[in-house]
Amino acid sequence: PPACSPRPSRSVRVQAESGVKRNPNFAKLQGGYLFPEIARRRNAFLEKNPDANIISLGIGDTTMPIPEHILGGLTGAVSKLGVKDTYSGYGAEQGMGPLREKIASELYEGRIKAEEVFVSDGAKCDIARLQMMFGSEVTSAVQDPSYPVYVDTSVMMGQTGLQDPSKKQYESIVYMPCNPGNDFFPDLESLPRADVIYFCSPNNPTGAAASKAQLEELVAYALKQGSIIVFDAAYAPFIRTEGVPKSIYEIEGAEKCAIEVNSFSKYAGFTGVRLGWTIVPNGLTFADGAKVRDDYNRVMTTAFNGASNIVQGGGLACLDPEGLKEIGSLIEYYLGNAQILREAAEAIGWTVHGGSDAPYIYCDLDGKSSWDTFSEILEKCEVVTIPGAGFGPGGEGFIRLSAFAPRDSCIEAGERLKKAFGK
Repeated sequence: PPACSPRPSRSVRVQAESGVKRNPNFAKLQGGYLFPEIARRRNAFLEKNPDANIISLGIGDTTMPIPEHILGGLTGAVSKLGVKDTYSGYGAEQGMGPLREKIASELYEGRIKAEEVFVSDGAKCDIARLQMMFGSEVTSAVQDPSYPVYVDTSVMMGQTGLQDPSKKQYESIVYMPCNPGNDFFPDLESLPRADVIYFCSPNNPTGAAASKAQLEELVAYALKQGSIIVFDAAYAPFIRTEGVPKSIYEIEGAEKCAIEVNSFSKYAGFTGVRLGWTIVPNGLTFADGAKVRDDYNRVMTTAFNGASNIVQGGGLACLDPEGLKEIGSLIEYYLGNAQILREAAEAIGWTVHGGSDAPYIYCDLDGKSSWDTFSEILEKCEVVTIPGAGFGPGGEGFIRLSAFAPRDSCIEAGERLKKAFGK
């Protein structure tokens, strides 16, 4: 047979980039998300100082093991998956019925209905899902300073313009100043109207817990303005001051203007287990009369397959009498840590906020740069903190200490801080 002649070679141009246009909203984001940036700086310090004995008072990650009864709920749920008669697959996207009932009865004392509870994999994820529901046409308001997720998800959704580099604020977000001068509660009447108001109490990072009178003012303002409050109650179990609300639904009228997000992360050491919930009352509607709950239900059934059956077994155990007692012990442990850190900061001469109804100690640096102080503390004390500026421009001049650490680490960190900065 005749020999086959080789085909002439052709050069193929490989495009280095895809042809997909980038979402322009992501280009608006300034730098990385706060907590990965803290980790990057910590790791860079360790590369230069491999023998350093770092103590982390930074990210609010629980450190105590899951208590016995709650752990039994998790392991029991795992065991059920290995038996034919008790095996379960997909569940309701809104969560197991018994867990929704228990959240409504044990944590809200019947103020809300089980059908208004949406069980999830955490409050942070739920904030993103709420943003998906609200869309790009709303105006959001945030406490300044506040948890960065509220601002960053607003930017990602296309609700904002660019960041003003001089103010460190995004166009079209309403920043609500919360500082010692106003008792960490905004002057609501002086602010432009916002569609969605993100409000966290006890607050991260300031540790301030809003009083009943303050929350009554917030609810009255939202009802008057036709706004929806997204109330972040992730630190509610730390409240010890009598009369301070643990839920927005302790305020009359809140069921007509507020959504509440919460999580077992800080309650029961579930930061890695992942279980939370969001309350969307039946009486809350959009401007056209459509139920907000129905739209949020559509988000959950479309973009979420439900929290893990195993994890929800742990959640049920959390709300047993034994589990609630174990949660109380964990909260007291971390509040004990907060007291140790608060006393150390006061001994240095810093003006200190928080630490009594919250696991965070918010230290006034008397005008010093928060990022510079973060670096100075890391260099001198080998202690990781969080600079207040990472929570928004209103946090500049403050540093946050987290009580989520082992007790001996808190004691040692306090001694190091007093030695390095004591007068």
